[in-house]
Amino acid sequence: MDVVSGEPLFLSKDKFDSGCGWPAFSRPVENNIRNLSDLSHAMVRTEVRSRHGDSHLGHVFPDGPQDTGGLRYCINSASLRFIRDCSPP
Repeated sequence: MDVVSGEPLFLSKDKFDSGCGWPAFSRPVENNIRNLSDLSHAMVRTEVRSRHGDSHLGHVFPDGPQDTGGLRYCINSASLRFIRDCSPP
C-alpha cells in the first residue's frame, strides 16, 4: 500500500526475488499506478507513480518473469507499507 495515500499497489503473491536489492513485483494492483517516461541520469526508464497520491514508487523494467508478463516493478521500500491479508485461506 502507498504510505502517502493508502491505496493498494501490489500483492504479496506477485513479489519475487529479482536480485536487485529492492522489492520487486511482476504486476501492480490494476489501475492504481501510472507509468511516466523518465530520461534522467542519461538513461531511458519508465517511472512508476501511485495514481491517487502521485508518489514516486520506483521504475518498471522489461526483464521480469516471462510467465507473469515479463515485467519487473522495482519499488522503493520506503514508499510501501505492508498490510497483512487477514482473510480466511
